[in-house]
Amino acid sequence: MASKRKPSVKTFSLHWGRGIIEEEAQIETKYHRPTIQLLKFTEGDAAGTYELRFCHYDHRGRFQRSPLIVDVKDLPQLAAALQKTPKLRRLLSKLGR
Repeated sequence: MASKRKPSVKTFSLHWGRGIIEEEAQIETKYHRPTIQLLKFTEGDAAGTYELRFCHYDHRGRFQRSPLIVDVKDLPQLAAALQKTPKLRRLLSKLGR
């Protein structure tokens, strides 16, 4: 009998609050997994707000605490990943205005 597992919800914790990663666009490259996340704060001083996080993970899925660097040749792949994240796409579109 196949089990019906609910998709796991990713969470985060920062100094000013905790919450869930509501949307995430991630690609895999030779060196790492560049990622853009929509953070929804549910607890702490920032409860009820949203923030964007530009980050990356290693190939084992571990969060990396260093700057996100994306090769320009990988931008089309990242743009394609963003097609699955309507809220992130809408927020990022404000950068070009």
